[in-house]
Amino acid sequence: MTNRERALNILHYKPADRLPAVHFGYWGELLHEWIDQGKIPKDILEGYYDGSGADRRLDELIGWDFNWFTTVGPHNGLLPEFEHKVLEELPDGTKRIQNSLGLIERIKPGTTSIPSEDDYLLKDRAAFEELYLPKMQYSPDRVNLEYFKAFNETRATDIPIGLNLGSVLGTIRDMTSVLGMSYLMYDEDEDLFADIIDAFADMQYKCAEAILETGAKFDFAHYWEDICFKNGPLLSPEIFDELCAKHYKKRNDLCHKYGIDIISLDCDGIVGELLPTWFENGVNTMFPIEVGVWGDQFAEAREKFGPGLLGVGGMDKTVLRKDKAAVDAEIERIKRLVALGGYIPCPDHRLMPGTKFELVQYYAEEIKKIRL
Repeated sequence: MTNRERALNILHYKPADRLPAVHFGYWGELLHEWIDQGKIPKDILEGYYDGSGADRRLDELIGWDFNWFTTVGPHNGLLPEFEHKVLEELPDGTKRIQNSLGLIERIKPGTTSIPSEDDYLLKDRAAFEELYLPKMQYSPDRVNLEYFKAFNETRATDIPIGLNLGSVLGTIRDMTSVLGMSYLMYDEDEDLFADIIDAFADMQYKCAEAILETGAKFDFAHYWEDICFKNGPLLSPEIFDELCAKHYKKRNDLCHKYGIDIISLDCDGIVGELLPTWFENGVNTMFPIEVGVWGDQFAEAREKFGPGLLGVGGMDKTVLRKDKAAVDAEIERIKRLVALGGYIPCPDHRLMPGTKFELVQYYAEEIKKIRL
């Protein structure tokens, strides 16, 4: 069987010969560590991104079958983007920058974590209508129609490839910061936050529609959101459902019309309170199912929503910084999830610095030994 056949069969509760060894990429710092250790060649970073030729070359060196986040899509963000520029450099070397989404960040020298959110432009209706709404419009140059018209003849057929549907709320959170999003939800202009979401979602729907109308075929569709953290969602589930549910349904109904029945969504943190909105409106695949300090999320969600809820992820990637005994114990734990069906184990986010190359190779080898 090809890895595409394996993955699609498992997620459709059909027979497969074995589990595929699936991953979700790496922190850049880890790849540099492995280069310094002589584990991978330096030129592997040239043109590297999820699902790229360089990524697949790295798969061969490690033993992975494929990266789940192998997707293609339109330019479904702001267009044109804001100018990325340095606004101020502080005495300690920290830089205040305006990024491509109009968010003001503080970047400290030598740090690799997410930058601090310092300020934002999207504060009121005037900023929305003057600065952002023009950048949220659909235009033909968002979609490379010629690429998608030839997609079925040129795409890789040995691995699953998804249509990138963008983000209903996650990218807006990136534009405003968590603080700014919180203010916008309760702004004196009670319709403003809804208008922002509606405008952004309408553009992304038109992008997906234009791609699917070319006849391009996809194995799954995929959202990126990241609107939860270690204690739950960043906003009220009731507000989220009221403002966002209709957009998931509309976009997912479009995917169903074109034969796409696996729709995954990437959200970090504890996602249980938002799962009803996603699942009831067509998102049926959890990813990457972070384990964190709170433990397994997939078994509980499967018990609640039934076999229609699928999963890719849920493997505690921190064991790949430890030893073989820790890896073996984690594989034994996720075998219980595999037995539920409709589930493919995958490290529960990008592999972080300190991950041991040989342990990743060992994990990939052992996963492929699991017969179904």
